[in-house]
Amino acid sequence: MSKETGLAVLVFWPFLAGLLVWAAGNFCHGGRKAKGREAGQEKGQNHLRDGFAVGASAAELAMAAVMALWLPVFSGAAGGDGAALYLDIPEICGMGLHFTLDGFRAVYGCVAAFMWMMAAVFSREYLMGHHNQNRFYLFLLWTLGATLGVFLSADLYTTFVFFELMSFTSYVWVVQEESKAALKAADTYLAVAVTGGLVMLMGIFLLYHQLGTLEIRELSEAAAGCTDRTVLYAAGGCMLFGFGAKAGAFPLHVWLPKAHPVAPAPASALLSGMLTKTGIYGILILSSRLFFQEEAWGKLLLLIGVATMLGGALLAVFSVDLKRTLACSSMSQIGFILVGVGMLSLPAAGNTATSIHTMLAARGTVLHMVNHSLIKLVLFLSAGIVFMNAHSLNLNDIRGFGRKKPLLAGSFLAGALAIGGIPFFGGYVSKTLLHESIAVYGGDTAMKVVEALFLFSGGLTVGYMAKLFVALFIEKNEDSRRQEAYDGMKRYMNRGTAFALLGSGLLLLGWGAFPHAVMERTAGAMQGFLGLTENGEAVSYFSLENMRGAMISIGIGALVYLFFIRRFLLRRTEKGGAEYVNAWPRWLDLEELIYRPLLLKVLPTALGILCRLLDSLADCTVVLLRKTVYRDSKLPRERPEGNLFTEALGTFLNAVQSAGNHTWRRGKPVHRDYVHLAAVKSEEIRETNHIIQRSLSFGLLLVCIGIALTLFYIIWW
Repeated sequence: MSKETGLAVLVFWPFLAGLLVWAAGNFCHGGRKAKGREAGQEKGQNHLRDGFAVGASAAELAMAAVMALWLPVFSGAAGGDGAALYLDIPEICGMGLHFTLDGFRAVYGCVAAFMWMMAAVFSREYLMGHHNQNRFYLFLLWTLGATLGVFLSADLYTTFVFFELMSFTSYVWVVQEESKAALKAADTYLAVAVTGGLVMLMGIFLLYHQLGTLEIRELSEAAAGCTDRTVLYAAGGCMLFGFGAKAGAFPLHVWLPKAHPVAPAPASALLSGMLTKTGIYGILILSSRLFFQEEAWGKLLLLIGVATMLGGALLAVFSVDLKRTLACSSMSQIGFILVGVGMLSLPAAGNTATSIHTMLAARGTVLHMVNHSLIKLVLFLSAGIVFMNAHSLNLNDIRGFGRKKPLLAGSFLAGALAIGGIPFFGGYVSKTLLHESIAVYGGDTAMKVVEALFLFSGGLTVGYMAKLFVALFIEKNEDSRRQEAYDGMKRYMNRGTAFALLGSGLLLLGWGAFPHAVMERTAGAMQGFLGLTENGEAVSYFSLENMRGAMISIGIGALVYLFFIRRFLLRRTEKGGAEYVNAWPRWLDLEELIYRPLLLKVLPTALGILCRLLDSLADCTVVLLRKTVYRDSKLPRERPEGNLFTEALGTFLNAVQSAGNHTWRRGKPVHRDYVHLAAVKSEEIRETNHIIQRSLSFGLLLVCIGIALTLFYIIWW
């Protein structure tokens, strides 16, 4: 197999595998008979389908690993962005599809395939007894193909095609349970995705018009020669809106806290850990290729990053739902990554090509992306195990579930320590690099505020992860019978689920245990995607100076947990115990406060008034022109009313009437002027047609029909 063929297989194999899995689920029924306690759960389980889904994901992982080993960037070869493979497929969607593979894309291809394989393994037990399993597995694999299509895209048009495809295939995950909450969350998710996609497409049109290319490797040179930066920033702003919506950046984060609690746990792991990174992927392209080291762009991303980082952490502190807390945590960690992208975009000191803060930000950004993906895989799998057994996600209901469950406790603790930035775990390395990039850059009071909020948000992360761990694995449930039932669960997961959880946890631990040998080498391979080829300075991660930031965040986290969460978010019950409460004001829900009223009430009303005003203005203008400049000229023999047709029709009907009055209607004759009646009716019809044709709504209808016909022509011809 050629390397180009392998690249095509990476993208399109999941789509074919999805169809095969769906066929296996619909036409191949069977499997071993369940015995004992699991008999009821395994009713309807199709082992051929489930096994093939796992095998297809494993094959994708093997292919991604082989393709990565073919790249010279992993063998120490230097130069360019490290890209070694390109694949062009012409005549598809008009502009063709274009793919490439470099160090960054190879790493994320492997991470994505690994996460999908573990999610497929976990789904076998998690979905036992669930409806629409065939649909879930079909779209599970199709979303893998769409996600890899985004990461492996070589131009922004291909990125957009697979980005939108991924939005629609992942929508099925959110709506999987088909409950009222799932349907509402799915509506929000789809609305944000479609709106973001349309705005992104507008930006792509502007960019192509301005630069004449959408090839990612050509954007830097084309942007450097662009004289009209206003149009370039308009295009970049539109695309930032679209990519930021998928990433879950503030203020387009509203889908994250709603979609994760209702989606199945394996889907939540992929939504949080991987699909948000496709948005970051697009933002990295904009920041490294179009606006590299432009201060205005860097400050904009810093502002968005800080708001996302702090807002997500605050929401997580107040939440009492396990998966919602993890979803808000994802929002916060995306904020940390965006802060890194913002630091990467700030100009280097002394007008040099790169600086220390640039290299630190670049490495910290790509490493925290990988860290967050692996961490959320472990944490959401753990949350899924809790939900499978306790059938609840409320902290008060699942309190004490993890006691006497060392494997679950150890895996969750590994994820909690990593995301909290605790030394000797992977999250500590990437957060240290990001923090050092801020500290090295220095700057005015604003940058000191950014650094302070960075450390404070890290402390909030420690606080809410401590709340989750203590509630699940240390505290006892207020209901003694429920706690006794939890403690008595000896087989709370099967071997497949244990493999997925343990394998994900061990990879996370191994990844973070060797920062110099593994993480730095991986960052070096990935940074070529950002246009950086320098190695940067070696970082002593465990020196007292570098550990100072982590110690400050840990101290803040301890204070938040002990003096805020324990005192204000735990309320005494009538039985003398305590329960967790969500003290976050409901009216601060941005979706209900702003987006839904704006989109469903204010905006339609305002646009309706505007359209009516424009319609009336058009009518008045036409009437004025007809009375002045375009006055109707008189005909040589102008009829009093009507036209030639109405006069002829009316004359004929008058003759028929006269003949009837002299014959069959002689007793009750009728006398009507049909010439006048035909003229009046003709005038009514003509005036109605003129009103319709002059109205703005009719014009908009014609425009929509024209666009639909154009799209139909482009797609099918």
